[in-house]
Amino acid sequence: VPPAKPSLSPANRRREACTPALAPSPEARQGRAVGTPSATMSSLELINPNAEHISKTQALLINMAAAKGLQAVLRSNLGPKGTLKMLVGGAGQIKLTKDGNTLLHEMQIQHPTATLIARAATATDDTVGDGTTSTVLFTGELMKQAEQYLGEGLHPRVIVDGFDVAKAATVEFLDQFAKEFKDLAKDREQLCNIARTTLQTKLRPEIVENLTDIVVDALLCIRRDEEAIDLHMVEILHMQHKLDLETRLVRGLVLDHGGRHPDMPRRLEKVWIMTLNVSLEYEKSEVTSNFLYKDAKERENMVVAERKFTDDKVRQIIEFKKQVCADNPGTTMLICNQKGIDPPSLDMLAKEGILGLRRAKRRNMERLTLACGGMQINSVEELSQDMLGFA
Repeated sequence: VPPAKPSLSPANRRREACTPALAPSPEARQGRAVGTPSATMSSLELINPNAEHISKTQALLINMAAAKGLQAVLRSNLGPKGTLKMLVGGAGQIKLTKDGNTLLHEMQIQHPTATLIARAATATDDTVGDGTTSTVLFTGELMKQAEQYLGEGLHPRVIVDGFDVAKAATVEFLDQFAKEFKDLAKDREQLCNIARTTLQTKLRPEIVENLTDIVVDALLCIRRDEEAIDLHMVEILHMQHKLDLETRLVRGLVLDHGGRHPDMPRRLEKVWIMTLNVSLEYEKSEVTSNFLYKDAKERENMVVAERKFTDDKVRQIIEFKKQVCADNPGTTMLICNQKGIDPPSLDMLAKEGILGLRRAKRRNMERLTLACGGMQINSVEELSQDMLGFA
């Protein structure tokens, strides 16, 4: 017969009931934090009710699946026999291309890992001008190989360290394998080979040869010694009524606007070029204002004064043109104005044989001064021949 258990007072009973709950667990004795999935989920729900909780293994697999999915989209683009992709915009626009940079910019990528890969690829294109598709394919293949080692239990940190070692070895090999061309601008054949290699992966063979010469000639036109090449100096104009085989290079500046008067000349040679930033039309007041007239005569005087304000500026330009052309026989003048020119002013310029272009784009104004000389004129009060360009 077991001995009888001694009776306990109420206070002792409460102390005995609390003792098991206060005993530390083995994890707590070893200094490890203890958490349960339910507790983690409840914390996430307090922060964001729509949040999803997945394990680290699932997160790795999802990120790798995103990289491999982006690789699968661009895999068929690589090489001369790559297929074209059709991009359809929200308004029904259709674009056919197999350029990786264009596809990555046009596609709406939502996954963070895929977005990170796309940004790395476009950064490569911005730096060296090519290699967008190759970057995506190489990244996807690295993720595919890493997945095998993760399945064998290798820690991701070890795989990343291996990538760093491989990167160092690759850079060392490239430094030994690369060739240096001291004056590549004078080696036209090598430039054509570089351009042809890039274009053949994106265009039909029929137009590659034509575009190779165009690209190289355009590069040599804008090149300046000891200065970085500014590709914004080359502008591509799309002619909707032409074919791709009719693409040609214009060794000069093409303005996408012409004269707005039927009597203005269509062709000019030995021309002085004036780049204006002066309004030659009726200007509204910059503040809200009212003009009060006592009679019709005052209104007519106001209209005449407004017209005279603009006509005086046009007459100053005409007198300056006569002076410059008198000192240089056989020359004429072109006015390229960033602001407007109204019909009466156009008529006055046309009578003097001056071609006037209005509302020119700012980038064209900057290119015009770089190509032909001169400077941008903001006032017609003090004009001199040094302010003009010549072509």
